[in-house]
Amino acid sequence: MFYFFTNNYHDKQAFQNFIYITAKRHRLLLNYSCKLKTKCRVMFTGPMLIPYLSLAQFLEFYKFPQLTYGPFYPILSDREQFPNLYQMAPKDTALALAMVSLMLHFSWNWVGLAISDDDQGLQFLSDLRGESDVQRVCLAFVIMIPVNMELYMSRAEVCNKQIETSSTHIVIIYGDTESTLILCFRMWVSQGMQRIWVTTSQWDVTTSKRDFILHSFHRTLAFEHHHAEICGFKNFVQTLNPSKYTDMFLAGLGWMYFSCEASTSNCKTLENCSFNASLEWLVLQSFDMAFSDGGYDVYNAVYAMAHALHEMLLQQVENQPINTLRELDSDCSQLHLFLKNMHFVNPAGDVINMNQKEKLQAEYGIYHISNFPHGVGFKVKIGEFKPYFPHGQQLHLYEDMIEWATGTRQMPSAECGVDCHPGFRKFHQEGMAACCFDCIPCRANEISNETNMDQCIKCPEDQYANAEQNHCLYKDVTFLAFGDPLGMTLSCVALGLSAFTILVLGIFVKHQDTPIVKANNLTLSYILLISLIFCFLCSLLFIGHPNSVTCILQQITYGFLFTVAVSTVLAKTVTVVWAFKVTTPGRRMKWFLVSGVPNYIIPICTIIQIILCAIWLGTSPPSVDIDSHSEHGHIIIVCNKGSVTAFYSVLGYLGSLALGSFTVAFLARNLPDTFNEAKFLTFSMLLFCSVWVTFLPVYHSTKGKVMVAVEVFSILASSAGLLGCIFVPKCYIILVRPGRNSLQKLKEKTFSRTDIS
Repeated sequence: MFYFFTNNYHDKQAFQNFIYITAKRHRLLLNYSCKLKTKCRVMFTGPMLIPYLSLAQFLEFYKFPQLTYGPFYPILSDREQFPNLYQMAPKDTALALAMVSLMLHFSWNWVGLAISDDDQGLQFLSDLRGESDVQRVCLAFVIMIPVNMELYMSRAEVCNKQIETSSTHIVIIYGDTESTLILCFRMWVSQGMQRIWVTTSQWDVTTSKRDFILHSFHRTLAFEHHHAEICGFKNFVQTLNPSKYTDMFLAGLGWMYFSCEASTSNCKTLENCSFNASLEWLVLQSFDMAFSDGGYDVYNAVYAMAHALHEMLLQQVENQPINTLRELDSDCSQLHLFLKNMHFVNPAGDVINMNQKEKLQAEYGIYHISNFPHGVGFKVKIGEFKPYFPHGQQLHLYEDMIEWATGTRQMPSAECGVDCHPGFRKFHQEGMAACCFDCIPCRANEISNETNMDQCIKCPEDQYANAEQNHCLYKDVTFLAFGDPLGMTLSCVALGLSAFTILVLGIFVKHQDTPIVKANNLTLSYILLISLIFCFLCSLLFIGHPNSVTCILQQITYGFLFTVAVSTVLAKTVTVVWAFKVTTPGRRMKWFLVSGVPNYIIPICTIIQIILCAIWLGTSPPSVDIDSHSEHGHIIIVCNKGSVTAFYSVLGYLGSLALGSFTVAFLARNLPDTFNEAKFLTFSMLLFCSVWVTFLPVYHSTKGKVMVAVEVFSILASSAGLLGCIFVPKCYIILVRPGRNSLQKLKEKTFSRTDIS
């Protein structure tokens, strides 16, 4: 015997009446039966939790099976506390994940939530917050509707204010439609609040008789348990005649749509209906032709009992002795043995498992529901969610169906802040929700190539960020090449000065017997000119693609050649000073000049520099390096100095030689100036020191190719200063004023000065 109990569960008196009538009808007392043998009764109950608990305690005395429809309640799955209760609904543990996945798909990260203030609502809130924290979906507000009517009425104004003032237009509703939540919701709708309501199938008016007349929803996205279509059900509903059934819901349909009249003897019976009245014409107008979740649970419950009874009776028949006829037993304890582990496939093709511990998570169909006047609903399936699929593939939406149902593929936005487009990143301010943020540009050489990135990505060393900072581009490899305008200019200058120095050397060789050439140590002049030629040419080592050999040769050659040049200038200066000291009466320093002591200055100074360079090469020699920061979008191949200490030691030693040469030349500047180059040596060393003193700060303030160009320019400028100050005046006399380059003219000039004196 089956009983369907669907009265008002909040009415305590109605529940007591049910227990009283049931006990009286079947002569039942608590834990006692007046009959010798009582048949097993099966109760179908639902959909609220409180009646479940009350009925379960009452029916536990008689071991009656209680099959429930409606939401799955984890508390009822405790087999020790409720051994005779079976929930037909699948688990809703994936509902929060399904809803959050839908939010992410539509880029909704700022949503509201309204729940019943009960265990089920609190559990859903906990699940939703857990998924929201992981997926970065924030709750703009959480409205918890008290179950108690008086308490709800005291808080109604506050609840209304929350949803009215909120900036989000997406609201999740979770709770029982028989609770105070439905009253709160009707108030929101009656006030004209235009929202998108995300909820479950309980709130689907197209399958709910209670909302058949009142159109409550603006737009709804409902999550329903996925189940196959029941064969023959649609045809049954289409051909149903309301006057043949005593059902209040069908009576309401007949009264509204088929002009039926209530019978005077029974208000549930209809008379005088329209000719051939059926529900077929309402298929596209009033309600969905598919089973609701609750209806499908009842459908499966009936088949579960049928399968369990079939298995139990079949076993009893098999165990009954042959040729013996006796009444088959219908003991509830026997029925439970078959019911609790029942597995079967229902006529719709779905697998049903009655083991409460092995209940599977529900698969959801997602429906878009729009409502129109007179209770007409428009319901379209727009997707599905399967929790068993891999992450990222669980949600599948039908974009064409969304466009067909809504008229567009774009759903309204629900975000706390504007999107941070590529090139920007999110900046969370203190005290704000995780979904509320500002957008700030990425830092230099960082990119963001997606919307709403938390952190920008730094480009690799060989790449750089484009102007929009949404893509990394490969840097161009560059160096101070001969083909570059700067490299070509410096190369031409170096070659030109080298050629000019060779020309000067040729002039000196041709006029080597003239007084002006012989006066200042011809050998030292040749050494200085040759060293200057190589000084100009060594600057070419700094231009072109650097490699290990050129990097070493750059510094060693430059240090060696300039040491020879400066030490030669020092030797020439010492020679001039000693020459005048020897010719001074009473001086005995002639042997210094005769023995060639000044010529030893060059090798001694050069050997010291060679030792410093050897130490440099032995400790940390120059090498090829990559400069990826000096120029935007370029990787510059340069030579690393290696040991900075060794580099400045070589440079410092060279500077000390230049300073010594300048000092000696400065002291000899007032000596007689006939063929005396002391002044020229002084100016050359002054220019040389000025160039290299200026070089140091400029060198340290530049990077990349410019730094190399500064070093090349300093080499060329200092070398050109020596060449110009020392040799250009002599060439001028040799080529332009040859008369001044003879002993006869010198004697005449000397005699004329003596006569004047």
